[in-house]
Amino acid sequence: MKNILVLCTGNSCRSQLAEGYLKYYAQNRAKIYSAGIEVHGVNPKAIKIMAEDGIDISDQTSNNIEEYFNISFDYVITVCDHAKEFCPYFPTNAIKLHRNFPDPAKAIGTEVEIMLHFRNTRDLIKSYIKDFVNENLKR
Repeated sequence: MKNILVLCTGNSCRSQLAEGYLKYYAQNRAKIYSAGIEVHGVNPKAIKIMAEDGIDISDQTSNNIEEYFNISFDYVITVCDHAKEFCPYFPTNAIKLHRNFPDPAKAIGTEVEIMLHFRNTRDLIKSYIKDFVNENLKR
């Protein structure tokens, strides 16, 4: 079984979305973790938009990368430029992948406009993760 870590700045939104989709698409082919270089808690809007897509991430937790230094990862996926650039030294032989996704938590506007940003980022991450699983976690 593969160990996969998704890394973002605060482990509150983008990495939580990716963790949810990885668990959904990879099923029992991988153990999925997510972390941040900071810990901000899981964003309630992230929980809401994932529920709209039938995935419950309400039990996921926001974790600091230091909690996972003793795990041997096969893949480390960074989902924001800040985490890629400022992540502390992380000892791993994992394959490192990076894709910068827009941060919906920084969206401004009406509630409807903000939720549109969350859905857009969710859909981008969903597509990326689905492709990742199909390419890297073949049955």
